[in-house]
Amino acid sequence: MSKKYVYMFSEGNASMRNLLGGKGANLAEMTILGLPIPQGFTITTEACTEYNEGGKKLTDEMIAQIEVALGKLEEIAGKKLGDPENPLLVSVRSGARASMPGMMDTVLNLGLNDISVEGLARKTGNPRFAYDSYRRFIMMFADVVIGVSKSKFERKLDEYKEQVGAKYDTDLSAEDLKKVAEMFKQIYLDDQGKEFPQDPKEQLFEAAMAVFRSWDNPRAFVYRRMNDIPYSWGTAVNVQMMVFGNMGDTSGTGVAFTRNAATGEKAMLGEYLVNAQGEDVVAGVRTPKPIAKLAEDMPEVYAQFMEIANKLENHYKDMQDMEFTVEEGKLYFLQTRNGKRTANAALRIAVEMVDEGLLTKEEALMKVDPKQLDQILHPAFDQKALKAATPIGKGLPASPGAAAGKVCFTAEDAKAQAEAGDRVILVRLETSPEDIEGMAAAQGILTVRGGMTSHAAVVARGMGTCCVSGCEEIKMNEEAKTFTLGGKTFKEGDYISLDGSTGNIYGEDIPTVDPEISGNFAKFMAWADEKRVLKVRTNADTPHDAQTAIDFGAEGIGLTRTEHMFFEGDRIMKFRKMILAETVEERKAALAGIEPFQKDDFKGIYKAMGERPVTIRLLDPPLHEFMPNTEEEFEVLAKETGKTVEELKIKAKGLHELNPMMGHRGCRLAVSYPEIAEMQTKAIIEAAVEVSVEEGIEIVPEIMIPLVGEIKELKYVKNVVVETAEKAMEEKGKKLKYLVGTMIEIPRAALTADQIATEAEFFSFGTNDLTQMTYGLSRDDAGKILADYIDKNIYECDPTARLDRTGVGQLMQWAVEKAKPVRPDIHLGICGEHGGDPSSVEFCHQIGLDYVSCSPFRVPIARLAAAQAQINFPRN
Repeated sequence: MSKKYVYMFSEGNASMRNLLGGKGANLAEMTILGLPIPQGFTITTEACTEYNEGGKKLTDEMIAQIEVALGKLEEIAGKKLGDPENPLLVSVRSGARASMPGMMDTVLNLGLNDISVEGLARKTGNPRFAYDSYRRFIMMFADVVIGVSKSKFERKLDEYKEQVGAKYDTDLSAEDLKKVAEMFKQIYLDDQGKEFPQDPKEQLFEAAMAVFRSWDNPRAFVYRRMNDIPYSWGTAVNVQMMVFGNMGDTSGTGVAFTRNAATGEKAMLGEYLVNAQGEDVVAGVRTPKPIAKLAEDMPEVYAQFMEIANKLENHYKDMQDMEFTVEEGKLYFLQTRNGKRTANAALRIAVEMVDEGLLTKEEALMKVDPKQLDQILHPAFDQKALKAATPIGKGLPASPGAAAGKVCFTAEDAKAQAEAGDRVILVRLETSPEDIEGMAAAQGILTVRGGMTSHAAVVARGMGTCCVSGCEEIKMNEEAKTFTLGGKTFKEGDYISLDGSTGNIYGEDIPTVDPEISGNFAKFMAWADEKRVLKVRTNADTPHDAQTAIDFGAEGIGLTRTEHMFFEGDRIMKFRKMILAETVEERKAALAGIEPFQKDDFKGIYKAMGERPVTIRLLDPPLHEFMPNTEEEFEVLAKETGKTVEELKIKAKGLHELNPMMGHRGCRLAVSYPEIAEMQTKAIIEAAVEVSVEEGIEIVPEIMIPLVGEIKELKYVKNVVVETAEKAMEEKGKKLKYLVGTMIEIPRAALTADQIATEAEFFSFGTNDLTQMTYGLSRDDAGKILADYIDKNIYECDPTARLDRTGVGQLMQWAVEKAKPVRPDIHLGICGEHGGDPSSVEFCHQIGLDYVSCSPFRVPIARLAAAQAQINFPRN
């Protein structure tokens, strides 16, 4: 039996999301619910994968199944594709399993040609509508399917409107639009050297392949990379009967959310345009009316719309993002999906839906993407500075937050300026999917056109980027790269500020402050903490970082990097003297000058953390990293040490290594220079004893020996640590418990974890280095390589950002399984950057780690990811 590639909407349901894509599955589900859905069929994601792997061709079996489905659709519609008297028109849309708004391609009004357009005009008695639909189809098909630049058509349309004195497209007559369609066909002929295709089935197959190809377009690549969507998922194609919002004043089209996507308020947020098609709303070409106005324009339609919208929210138990069309007074829903929303809105919706009895706490926890919590931690304007500032204009508050930066007018410029270290605001007439990289690079986005559901608004909300849209007061000159607002002209590089919560625009650089976390966030995170079993620690090197992490819910420190402490003030000079020491005695004397600083640092961290666990890593980087980099620094060091600059440069060159990542660092330093480990251990233990006495608390220091690959080197360094610790406690007259463990960051350590565990009382997986060494890839140099590998679908994602479960993860799992039988009470954690990545947190939960550790601002992300991991994969 051949594989089924095509499903009628009546053959699917919501559970078939992976096969039918989100849009197809939801259309099938709405069909089951008996809602007014224009019928159609879905070509599956499996067909997309086979198309991409099979030479970019539809197989004979796919074509045959599409033709059968088309026949069924023609029966349902009572119309035929290309019929000269009563033509069936369809839309062809993408629909991946994960929502990717605007990232892939759509074709509307497919099935029109020179003959069927006349039949449509006669059948509807509305030639203006027929030729409006045809000119739209020619432009969209040429642009999306063939690759003829849309700007050629738009320029010709603008010229013609100016010629006949029309301000809007709606001012053009049927005869005007007929002429525009002819002009558009001529553009196509001039560009392609052949006539616009007249066979509707050819149009259909070409459009379906174009949607499959759009899975490979640059903006889709960028969006997938930003949102961890695997290339292998592919997209489905939805072929759906057209209904028309451009048939006159009793027709229209719109987009709506069942709750406010920016704030989470339980209030319908939506917009519509009379006598328009769907792309007019999303593209922001005309500024639409708010949905509440529909109650005045079409009261019966509005009542039906509200009833169905509420039904959908209750059915899906989530805020819905819906597209609808009204054709001559009859309402149709074109799609629904769980709506993109800001992080604050997501939290409010989740909490309020629990209060309303619509969701359980567990269900609510699954409604918020952990990575979204990052948005809550973005800055807001300093209130004092904000009060002193005067807005120069106002747009729609499309995506909340505060942003200030230099004006850029193109996505390319925004990306380049951001990479150069500037804060930038992207200012556009309206954004399009091609702008995705510039939007991602910008602090904020300002558009002249478009509403709350325009491309700029939806994408900015999804990224957590501040956005103000639809500021029609702006007079833009894109060629000169200037805009005028509030009586002032701004050029590229001038500072402006945006308030995405109010829509206010300021002609100055307003300082920002960190946000306060409370309310729904605290309540929601308390539910996460109740559910999770995986502990969450932080990577912190200062008392300030430690306190920040505690405020975000950290339960301890999983990594304190002692080397960061040596760069402050005049400490670096003392440390450099230690490096330059010729004898052990000289080195110990230099270290004695550093020890008080180390001890004070540790005391500050202990006091911030109280009785929470603190893991401190002994010195890890190679010594050459601490040597001077500039001529001026060498001269200062020469004066301090009495050596010549030339002697110092020879010493620095002698310390330099060809591959420092695998060089003289970590425990290898302690083997060569045990006095360094002695000084650090003494500082760690004395600080713990003193704070225990001063604060009346019990501190259990965790001393971590880095870069171990051989049991004997661990044993050697551990002996140094234990002897020093015991002596320090004896001198202080107080015993305390302490642990000695290691970082598992060399593959050999993972493979011999049963041996390592005989000496180590805890493992902390240093997945930054473990990933680099497993892949043979330096993180510092990997950017270009990884970009090529991801673009060519060799890697689905960046393994330095998301844990590679198959390779690196396998090493971790082996280490856990080998260590536990040897030392059943061993503590197991992770302290690499992966500790704040939701997918990596889930894996750590699955293999039985006790905790993850991440940067302070990622602690809330890890807490929620840990709760979701427990819901999906329960463990004791």
